[in-house]
Amino acid sequence: MLSVLEALDSSHIIKGDATHAFRDPAVLLHEGVFHIFMTLVETEPDGGVYMYVAKTESRDLKSFTPIKKLTVRDQALNYSSPGNIVYHDGKYVMCLQTYCRENGEKYGNERSRIFLSESSDLENWSEPQPIFVKGDTPISECGRMIDPYLIFDEGEGVWSCFYKQNGVSRSVSRDLKHFEYRGHVDGGENVSILKAHGGYYMFHSPNNGIGVKFSADLSSWQDVGEPLTFGQSHWPWAKGRLTAGVVVPTESCGKPFYIMFFHGTGPEDESVIFDTHAGIGVAWSFDLKEWTWK
Repeated sequence: MLSVLEALDSSHIIKGDATHAFRDPAVLLHEGVFHIFMTLVETEPDGGVYMYVAKTESRDLKSFTPIKKLTVRDQALNYSSPGNIVYHDGKYVMCLQTYCRENGEKYGNERSRIFLSESSDLENWSEPQPIFVKGDTPISECGRMIDPYLIFDEGEGVWSCFYKQNGVSRSVSRDLKHFEYRGHVDGGENVSILKAHGGYYMFHSPNNGIGVKFSADLSSWQDVGEPLTFGQSHWPWAKGRLTAGVVVPTESCGKPFYIMFFHGTGPEDESVIFDTHAGIGVAWSFDLKEWTWK
């Protein structure tokens, strides 16, 4: 796997432009293929902006299959920000959000919520269904929530769903249908969780960079070091903001190996070009401390 990354010409593997932005990567490495799910932001000729969950595949992170839209064209939904893809009860399950902008908003409005979609083949996905992370509270009363991520807690035998609300909120479930709210901690958006080194690493997005926290139990979190920015100071494509990191664990040279996918916006700040010129980047590490990039 290391040889694949060392063969790259650049860490900038999927490039946006004036009418397309590629954000919020969620990556499943399956049988040697990177299944890369992401937010596709598309500006149409009349200036209308639509968001989709989209997918591409690659074996070498150089050549990619044509990008395929998986969700509907609807500004009142704007399905986006796939958190991750897990396997549960004989099916692949993807968590994602709506980012509702039907009134011309720049950012998702108060109707934005989190959802699950299912697939048997990683290609064809069911209509997303809302996640009732507040138990019996009607979904209309749950408040704005975005950026879900799922991880199974083997010790307690429950799924944890982390999401952006009041910092980073957490709800748990045994069946991905019935949830119990467990509270919240300080943190940014686009949370992802990785089990490694006897505990759990949380990657989240502050104003810039990728923040890191560590926990032994998925409840109490401590910050680890400064936010990761990799080669941002030398990357025009990510100079505006680097964010939304997710780590794929694998092996290389007989040792644990970690590949982080993220998105960058540039050269202007993301607040200026939120809907354009965002692309997917990659960095890698053997220990989650020292990172390499192109």
